[in-house]
Amino acid sequence: MSAAPDSARRDKATLDAAFAELYKAHLRDVYSYSYYRVGNHHDAEDLTEQTFLQAYRHFERAQKESQGRPLRPWLIRIAHNLAANYYRDRSRRPQTNIDDAGAISTPHTTEALVQDRDDLARILRGVQQLPDDRREALIMRFALGMDNREIARALGRTDGATKVLLHRAIRQLEEIVHKDANGARPAG
Repeated sequence: MSAAPDSARRDKATLDAAFAELYKAHLRDVYSYSYYRVGNHHDAEDLTEQTFLQAYRHFERAQKESQGRPLRPWLIRIAHNLAANYYRDRSRRPQTNIDDAGAISTPHTTEALVQDRDDLARILRGVQQLPDDRREALIMRFALGMDNREIARALGRTDGATKVLLHRAIRQLEEIVHKDANGARPAG
């Protein structure tokens, strides 16, 4: 009678240990993706927590269906779906603008840092103006360092479609940043 419960406990312990490894390996990526999507730490932490809770519920099935492939794209896909829900529900909650963030603790006054900061601000504004799929592809590629195949799996697209999506996203972002740098801000 006790053999079956012991076996089930061992299986659960093995599954929990495997999930703990997945969590440790991909926590930073899921959080980074969430942060770049929503723009603030509090909501990014919430989305990260929700992502891993949902992943835990479906982990055993995902392991079987992955056939040995990495699960990072699966996790990012979960975060992607939760972020989409976040934006759908966003109008019901008050938002804080990223410009309202606190001052830097040790400000630098060199011209190069000011220019870099201005360039970064233009790029971040530009990324926010991109359509969702292009913004997400850029976040996955440049913030998370995912390759095209991983991005394709996360977005549910083919490798070719993902390559085209990234190319178009980069071109559109370049145009937006160029217009912004020249004082002709595009409509957002």
